[in-house]
Formats: sequence, structure tokens, C-alpha cells
Amino acid sequence: MSETQKLLASFAIIDGVAVITLDDGKANALSLSMQQAFNSALDQAQQAKLPVVITGRSGILSAGFDLKTLAAGGQSAVDMLDGGIKIAMRLLSFETPVVIACGGHAIAMGVFLLQCGDYRIGVAGNFKYSANEVAIGMTMPWSTIEILRQRLTPAALSRAVLLAETFTPTNGVENGLVDRVVATEAELLPAALEIAKSFSALNAAAHAASKLRLRSEVVDAIRAGLAKDHEGWKKLFLAS
Repeated sequence: MSETQKLLASFAIIDGVAVITLDDGKANALSLSMQQAFNSALDQAQQAKLPVVITGRSGILSAGFDLKTLAAGGQSAVDMLDGGIKIAMRLLSFETPVVIACGGHAIAMGVFLLQCGDYRIGVAGNFKYSANEVAIGMTMPWSTIEILRQRLTPAALSRAVLLAETFTPTNGVENGLVDRVVATEAELLPAALEIAKSFSALNAAAHAASKLRLRSEVVDAIRAGLAKDHEGWKKLFLAS
């Protein structure tokens, strides 16, 4: 991993937990560079065979894809969109337990990533969990519908996909977006480390096999959705 990648997605082992911190100094856009750094950090976590905590910057997990890349179009835009969904599938299939510690907003691809943790922790405050595609004139991708479907309640799924409803830490647990909310940001990482460490008591092989059984159909559905999305993205961004 290069020094730039280390800054975008740092990796550390803390108290027997692999901790990945996403930080681009701004909105944690899932640019191609961020995705490369993220995947490299996940490679390290995979080699460590430890429970994983993924977190972001103060106030934000991620605001989604890099808008400059989308505006420029071309193959880079297609690759970035494909890459984000592939990271989501990787997290859903990750061999060890994954805790996502969301210190604030999770928007667009950020909220999709949030739904790929085995356990998700938010922070109380004026923060948004939003799949805002319909609000900004985009048809919700096939693949991201499947990502949301496997965690949100049925009613919340419809409101998220069709109405671009903004959820918050206040109603995030009841609607399926997070599993727990802590009162302050200072409590977030300690809580995430505590729950991740508790997962070390699980039988690793049984966890991995059970995750495969639980999510194999989900991942297949996301992959099938991505194939359809990819064709649409090529027409949108590669049209001559």
C-alpha cells in the first residue's frame, strides 16, 4: 500500500481487532483511489484473520461516489460505480465479522456500505442515512436495491428506494439501518472495538460458513443486478 493509500484507508490492529479508517479529508468519497486503498486495507484484514471495524471521519462515514469522476464520465466513471458495488459484495462475504462504526452521515453509496456490516453502530445527532438517488434524478440501481433489501424493514425499503426518505440515528434502529446508536462520538470506536472483540469468541469456520449460507442468494442477486447496472452505466458514460 502506498503512502497516499495509507492516508485514504489506514489499517491498524487494536486490541486484537483489525481497524480500517476511511479518511480523504473531506466527504470520504468512494473514488477510484479510495476504493484501491480500501481494498488494500481489506486485504490486510483478511490476512490478519481478525474481526474488523470499519469507520470513517468525524461526522461522516461516506457521502458516496466521487462526483467529479461521474461528471467527467468515461470508463473511469463506470469503473468507479462497478468498484463500489464489488466492495459491498466483498464486505457481505467477508470471512471474519465486520463491524461498521458510522460516526455521522452515510449518503448514497455510503449508506449502501453501511448495510454491508454484520453489526452497525451509529452516533446520536443531526445525521442523515440517505439513499438519495431518486431525489437527484437517478433511477435506483438494481444492485443497490438488493443491498438495501437485505437489511431494511420492508416498509423502510419502499420509502428509501421510491421516496428517497432520509433516516436518522433516532429512527435508524427501528427501520433496520443500524443495530445500535451510541450517545457521543467518543463512545463510537470503544463500542465498536468491544463488540468486535466479543465476536472473537465465535467459531471462525462456523461464522464464515453461516454467512455464506445466509447471504449467498443476496450476493448472487446483487451480482445479477450489477450486470444490468453495468450495461446501463456503459450507455450513460461511454456514449460517443
